[in-house]
Amino acid sequence: MNNKEKVLIKGNYAIAQAAVNAGLQCYFGYPITPQTEIGEYLSGVMPDLGRAYVCAESELAAINMVLGAVSTGVRAMTTSSSCAVALMQEALSYACGDELPVVLVNVMRAGPGLGYIYPAQGDYNQSVYGGGNGDYKIIVLAPSTVQECIDYTYRAFYLAQKYRNPVILLADGLLGQMMEPACFGENPYPEVDVSSWALTGAKNRDGRAIYSVGPDEKKQIQHIYNLFEKFEVIKKNETSFEEFETEDADIILTAFGSMTRNIKASMKVLRKKGIKVGCFRPITLSPFPHDRISELANKGKDFIVVEMNMGQMYKDIKYAVEGKTKVDLINRPCGEWLSVEEIVSSVEKIVTERGLAYATSV
Repeated sequence: MNNKEKVLIKGNYAIAQAAVNAGLQCYFGYPITPQTEIGEYLSGVMPDLGRAYVCAESELAAINMVLGAVSTGVRAMTTSSSCAVALMQEALSYACGDELPVVLVNVMRAGPGLGYIYPAQGDYNQSVYGGGNGDYKIIVLAPSTVQECIDYTYRAFYLAQKYRNPVILLADGLLGQMMEPACFGENPYPEVDVSSWALTGAKNRDGRAIYSVGPDEKKQIQHIYNLFEKFEVIKKNETSFEEFETEDADIILTAFGSMTRNIKASMKVLRKKGIKVGCFRPITLSPFPHDRISELANKGKDFIVVEMNMGQMYKDIKYAVEGKTKVDLINRPCGEWLSVEEIVSSVEKIVTERGLAYATSV
């Protein structure tokens, strides 16, 4: 396959091949819909390349195998979905405390509990805030297209090793199962030198150890401070988002992941109706683009959050706006994706109920 040519490919397969291109050396996983094709694809590719593929006995085993592998400096990954990612939370807490470059792909399904395979975006809180113990931060990237599944898989491995911090690629059942034209290209990120910390055997050098806990109170406190200082550097350097027609907008539609596609289309329809609407989409859900949202609120922009959950990112938007403007929610917890028609009619209803001056044709 020519890396410069577009191919029609399913999102799960795109993530898997991009991981291989990014230098994935060890994959440990356990099947669960809607991401099982990632492990299936890698089971056929990794052994042929002389790389490690293990279908683990459980999600707990898979994530802990990843911890062991990345501690040696190699690129390792696991993939899973929602209720199974919940089982990995303790290990993710350890990975943050140990400063290990874990890459986890979560192709979301509906919850809570076992839930079902319906498309949903209910793992925002789980990913951004985590379910493990203690104070820690994870980098979270949210693709909206199959092309971005490729691009952000490359980025996930780079950021994980650059900052020695776990990274979650947060996709969903829609992206994992849909097919789109995409181009793999070359991995655009440089190699990261891990030789100063990786556990590769102590021949001809002093021994090393990786700990998630300091040996005494003062060192543990300092360790936590160091982790959060590092995340401030990540926030400064890596926070990313995209926005469309926000400068003249009265209302800004906000979504993450695949719902971004529908708010872009809704924006065009609403502008034709005379309602000045823009779009804002966080790419890094953690670190979250609070500063830019606050700037837009300072300019008097109202926000409407569109998401397939009960309002998880909605809380972060309200926090960033700080009461300066209005924030509304259009949502459904799971199932059929919110259509352009639903979004447009809901925005028109919100505008009418507010009786705002920019409701020029409602």
